[in-house]
Amino acid sequence: MIKPVLFVLSAPSGAGKSTLIRRVRAIFPDIFYSVSYTTRLPRKGEVDSIDYHFVDKQKFLRMIDDQGFLEWKLVHGSMYGTPRIPIENALRNGTRCLLDIDVSGAVEAFQKIKNSVGIFIKPPNMAILEERIRLRGLDSEESIKLRMENAHKELMEADNFPYQIVNDDLNRATDELIDIIRKESENS
Repeated sequence: MIKPVLFVLSAPSGAGKSTLIRRVRAIFPDIFYSVSYTTRLPRKGEVDSIDYHFVDKQKFLRMIDDQGFLEWKLVHGSMYGTPRIPIENALRNGTRCLLDIDVSGAVEAFQKIKNSVGIFIKPPNMAILEERIRLRGLDSEESIKLRMENAHKELMEADNFPYQIVNDDLNRATDELIDIIRKESENS
């Protein structure tokens, strides 16, 4: 029997969180993945309602007023929010959920959802993190600098998460994440 658990993944930008999530969703196709809302523009290749719900600032602010978010934050100059109702419904229906949110949003989720498990994805080191961000080719120099500054702050919050995975080997990190999901949500 599967327990309805909210898995909250956080990591600095470029730590490999999205890749790990894609791999885990292939292993657990029944897990509900919450697609966040954002006011930032789509990057090349991103698809609305799959990668994010891309909305303008006015719609985002209306959703805040309507208490439509479990949590929301201003990150890297754009607003990001986790829709509340789909997560509450999935958990109520006995479904495991997976969130990809920043560190401060994760703390809010832990406070609001009793059955939540925090997992922090760490890069091997800051030089590799910067290299990964640069290799994506998606960010301006200014954006890279901001992401690196934020990464230092986010890494200081890692101890707020009961699980920490160093993503220095993608296969091993994937296996660790799969093991955590099984341990926390599958009754033995």
